[in-house]
Amino acid sequence: MASTPDDRVPIVKFYVARDCHLCERARRELGALAAELGFEVDEVDITGVPELEHRHREWIPVVEVEGERVSVYRVEEAPLRHKLGLE
Repeated sequence: MASTPDDRVPIVKFYVARDCHLCERARRELGALAAELGFEVDEVDITGVPELEHRHREWIPVVEVEGERVSVYRVEEAPLRHKLGLE
């Protein structure tokens, strides 16, 4: 697994919005991967936050690791594993 400062559990940012059907599916997939691979999911609802809406709205759901966008519209397991150093 990718090393983190102080050997902390890796954190995957998950940007979602209210009433997003793709987000629901991605939430389930990401949750299953988190349980398997041992990372933490930090879910961020962009609804009503202008800066986040501008940055992510057309791409949600968005998965990021260390500030780098890993996947959009869905959870892509291979790129996520790669970014976490688990391929």
